[in-house]
Amino acid sequence: MRPESGIMKKTTYSTATAARKIGVSFRTLNRWLALGKIRPSMETQMPGGRTLWLWTDPDIKKGRKVKAEQKPGPKPKR
Repeated sequence: MRPESGIMKKTTYSTATAARKIGVSFRTLNRWLALGKIRPSMETQMPGGRTLWLWTDPDIKKGRKVKAEQKPGPKPKR
């Protein structure tokens, strides 16, 4: 974080950048979002109903914990 006109501004990352920082693919991070395994602390609604997720450093740290909890290999079909 760096001061900007007296206000501390949080650095945010796109989902693609957050996935790289966590060490997973973009698709994996999107799947975790859909399954509710992780949720970034910031989001913005875009025109057309799309959601723009904004990831902070603490969110990246949470993502690394989620990754560490995952078991390798194919997942059972539901």
